[in-house]
Amino acid sequence: MYKKMALGLTLLLFLLTGAAIAAEEPKTGGILVFGRGGDSAGLDPAYETDGNSFMICDNIFDQLVLYADESTEIVPGLATSWDVSEDGKKYTFHLRKGVKFHDGTEMNADAVVFSLGRMMKEKNVKYHKADWKFPEEQPAAEYWLSMEMDELIESIEAKDNHTVVFNLKRVEAPFIANMGMDFAAIISPTAMQKYGRDFRANPVGTGSFKFVEWIKDDRIVLAANKEYWNGAPYLEKVIFRSIPDNSVRFLELKTGNIDICQFPNPEDIELAENDPTMKLVTQPGMNIGYLSFNHTKPLWQDKRIRKAFAHAINRKSIVDNIYYGLGTVAKNTIPPNMWSYNNDITPYAYDPEKAKGLLKEAGFYKKLKEAGQEKITLWSMPVPRPYNPNGMKVGEAMQADLKNVDIDVELVTFEWGTYLKRQRNQPEDMDLFQLGWTGDNGDPDNFLAVLLDGLADPNVRTQWKNEEYHDLIMKGKQALNKEDRTRIYREAQELIHEEVPLINIAHSLVVWPMKNRVMNFKLHPTASVRMHQVWLK
Repeated sequence: MYKKMALGLTLLLFLLTGAAIAAEEPKTGGILVFGRGGDSAGLDPAYETDGNSFMICDNIFDQLVLYADESTEIVPGLATSWDVSEDGKKYTFHLRKGVKFHDGTEMNADAVVFSLGRMMKEKNVKYHKADWKFPEEQPAAEYWLSMEMDELIESIEAKDNHTVVFNLKRVEAPFIANMGMDFAAIISPTAMQKYGRDFRANPVGTGSFKFVEWIKDDRIVLAANKEYWNGAPYLEKVIFRSIPDNSVRFLELKTGNIDICQFPNPEDIELAENDPTMKLVTQPGMNIGYLSFNHTKPLWQDKRIRKAFAHAINRKSIVDNIYYGLGTVAKNTIPPNMWSYNNDITPYAYDPEKAKGLLKEAGFYKKLKEAGQEKITLWSMPVPRPYNPNGMKVGEAMQADLKNVDIDVELVTFEWGTYLKRQRNQPEDMDLFQLGWTGDNGDPDNFLAVLLDGLADPNVRTQWKNEEYHDLIMKGKQALNKEDRTRIYREAQELIHEEVPLINIAHSLVVWPMKNRVMNFKLHPTASVRMHQVWLK
């Protein structure tokens, strides 16, 4: 039934969308309540890595460049234009004038230098007039590090009040696209000086909404920025409520306590279709849900073992029964709607007998005993994400599949922030872990480098270290010709397939139900949640 529903969903949603596009004038005012699966880890975009944090930052902050609605096309943001030198190593941004931070201070070139310079290991920066001191103690800027920004940026300089120059050490094809990502948001230096590390709970930017309050594990409240440079938002306030249980969150939507339900259970989507008070918004996800190995442990160094696990897990059954068909089985780490996707790769078939043969050939069971283990651990996510509707159910399915090839699996989970922090440390008690990714900028590098190039930075979550792969990724970054980059990334996908550093599980279709009164809410490929143009009937 659900497969049939999924196949007809696109047409239905097209009709729904068409019906909704009436010649109605947007109305100002009202409070929208957004129900989401978990709380934010923090609200300083330089130091966060999770979607629940970024969806708030998306509304509080702006970057030099932004992504257009419903696409990853680059459009002007706090910079109205930019120039690139002939050698591709100097980027000059011309800033928008008259923009104020929420605290009333001026957004200018010095603020840009401070916002991005604070993440640099060697702070090779030059202000125009300011003399702001960078925080002495700050957490690791994980995005900055994982994207090798210290190896890329030589210096940042404010030439005058509205001109900023980035001098690069090398050519970097994705540089402009990267500048639209959350970590590159421009913050109020004055507020950072005031709050220090507590800025994570007192964010001040230039965005369409201002921060009001944060009640941990309950709600974050934002209020309209009436002086927003791109026009005041229609909504008076937005409340982001944390409701971890998918079923409870959907029930809150049905009863009218929330207006938008993020990540419903797939089985609830049919209920939403048949509810006259609701509508659905959908988009093919620019995402990947995956299962990875702890590459810091000797147990997982033999690729025959990794291939065995790829054959042992019934990914189609997971997509059919847990995603309810609202997704596709993934054979590559980048999604099919991204350029350079290698469609010539043949995915690993579900074949438990072949898996057993490879495990025996590689001496897995003996190696497991030698490691002092009778079973392995599989860490499963405690919250729904765009790429995985239910981490624990997926974990249970994998546990059953691996039992069929004589492997005992213990499922492990933690609170979301703890899960991310502990997984980053690659602990000895972690054998396998579930995670995923939603692309930040539409460039394959944002998947292939950030997820898998462990030689680039210790913040890459898989910590897979492969010289051949690293060389390919570096060539892809520096090749300015898209045809050359496509060829390089297709080769990188072939290497991933051969070495199996992770098991690609699914690319999900993102479908969110909401009340009919919510107007002009659009899903974005990067999973950004944008409230600027949303209004209520």
